[in-house]
Amino acid sequence: MARAATTSDAFNAVAEPWRREILNYLVLREHAVGEIVAATGLEQPSVSKHLRVLRDVGLVHARREGRQIFYRTNAAGIRPLHEWTSTFEKFWRHQLSRIKERAEAKAESEKQ
Repeated sequence: MARAATTSDAFNAVAEPWRREILNYLVLREHAVGEIVAATGLEQPSVSKHLRVLRDVGLVHARREGRQIFYRTNAAGIRPLHEWTSTFEKFWRHQLSRIKERAEAKAESEKQ
C-alpha cells in the first residue's frame, strides 16, 4: 500500500523532524512566521512550506494581522496523534511497573 502524502495525513506530516520542532515551538502560544524562522534557524521559504503542510492537515491555525501571519496549534487536530501515542504510554507504564516489581522482589529476596 502506498504511503499517504504528507499533505493529507497528520501522522505523515509530523514524521518530518522540522515540523515537530515547529509544533513544539507553537505549543504555548501563537507566533509570527518571522519568529518561527528565528527560533528554528531555517530559511523563511522552508518554514512557510512546513507551516503550509501543518495547516493543510489541520495541526495548526493561521491568523493574518496586517502583513504578518500568526500560527498556533490546533488542539482538535492534534488530538488523534495524542490518542494514538497514549496507547504506547500505557504499554511503557505497564512495562516500567513490571521492572519495578522485579527489582523490589529481588531486593527483598536478597535481604532474606
